[in-house]
Amino acid sequence: MQLFNSISKEYLTQRKLAGDICRLFNKSPSKGNLKRIKSLFFDCGEEVIIEAGFHCDYGSTLIIGDRTFININCTILDSPLPESAISIGNDCLIGPNVQLLAVSHALDPQQRLSKENFSQPISIGNNVWVGAGVIILAGITIGDNAVIGAGSIVTKNVAANTVVVGNPAVKVKDI
Repeated sequence: MQLFNSISKEYLTQRKLAGDICRLFNKSPSKGNLKRIKSLFFDCGEEVIIEAGFHCDYGSTLIIGDRTFININCTILDSPLPESAISIGNDCLIGPNVQLLAVSHALDPQQRLSKENFSQPISIGNNVWVGAGVIILAGITIGDNAVIGAGSIVTKNVAANTVVVGNPAVKVKDI
């Protein structure tokens, strides 16, 4: 787990820039504004489609593979720390209202008073389908070809070629 202070001047400035770019895109999802969103990312593949309603905190450690589709109202709470990157593979389908939450807070009340955040990477393999309303928590790896059923909350790693559903998400079958 990585630790960072999200209310430092540097990180507040980075989040404001990313927020301004996201708001502009969401108000007017033109090709130019989509290009601005993609320019925030560490790496963005070819033919990536992102629908309006997109939000990320920083964008600088996001990696998105070729031909990935991100549906409306995707929220990504990402970290500015490279060790906590969020990567989405090639040919993924990210449903509406999906949340990728790589950042969290301390459970200890005294630690929370310092306003520092904890972050861990999220890794989504190739050809993964993440259904509508899914929440993926920090530190999760999802294998290639997996399917995450709508409304699931992913709290543990997901093996390749499996279907998981529920809260918490559990394997229901192999593909």
